Amino acid sequence: MPVQPIRLDLRLASPRHARPFAADLRYLPTGQPKPVVVFVHGFKGFKDWGHFNLLADWFAGQGVVFVKLNLSHNGLVIDGSGDLEDLEAFGRNNFSLELDDIGVLLDYLHHADEALRARAEMDLTRLALIGHSRGGGLVLLKAAEDVRVKAVVTWAAITNVNPGWTEELMQHWQQQGVYYVENSRTKQQLPLYYQIVEDYHQNRLRLDIPHNVRRKLWQPLLVLHGNQDETVPVQRAHDLQRWKPDAELAILPSVTHNFGGSHPWPAAELPAQALTAAEVTMEFLGRVL
Repeated sequence: MPVQPIRLDLRLASPRHARPFAADLRYLPTGQPKPVVVFVHGFKGFKDWGHFNLLADWFAGQGVVFVKLNLSHNGLVIDGSGDLEDLEAFGRNNFSLELDDIGVLLDYLHHADEALRARAEMDLTRLALIGHSRGGGLVLLKAAEDVRVKAVVTWAAITNVNPGWTEELMQHWQQQGVYYVENSRTKQQLPLYYQIVEDYHQNRLRLDIPHNVRRKLWQPLLVLHGNQDETVPVQRAHDLQRWKPDAELAILPSVTHNFGGSHPWPAAELPAQALTAAEVTMEFLGRVL
């Protein structure tokens, strides 16, 4: 029988806020240093969404240490239900917090004693970030500010942290203090407090994806997008390559925003679309790391 990956569950803490958050790390115990790949989920997502655990096992089976995290204010609670339940935390989230959370995880992998059990398995000089949707935008920004990142892969990435807020919406939002978006899966009304707009204005340069991709992103980049993406238009992938002409572009035919996945994911196998994305990603990482 094939060897099953070892899973380590990690608990993280940030100096910026009081919310602990979780990550998990998977690898095949060979005793040989392997590239480290960190996966960042998107808006309304979380690390154990749908088929993401199958994805983690698949990558571990390809000879990498695969790490995925819950961003601290994504609405999940450690030892909670496993789904969005802390809506107050969700509403207090912002892009700067998310970038800092990724930094906390990278610091942990480099320094924390608890990770030493996997130390011999990790080659942290070969560290890549993969981000899905909003997470794709985050990994582009994080790589632009953190030299520890050596390669970047985006899956159906956004290209602007401002999704198109109108002036009228922002005025109403500021007056009310909160704006609600529906979680189409659970029908929850998810609050977004106006502080996310304030954070956006206060950190415009740090959060400017076009500027950072053009001027600061030196790492090899794979831009992967489905041509049937119903959430983030495939044109966004072409925009990223235009801003970084040496980026590799992979437009996958008949592939949707969630790469065939849904939550919960009942099958024991990866969705075919997600497997294709993973294979293209692994081929890229095998060349550049």
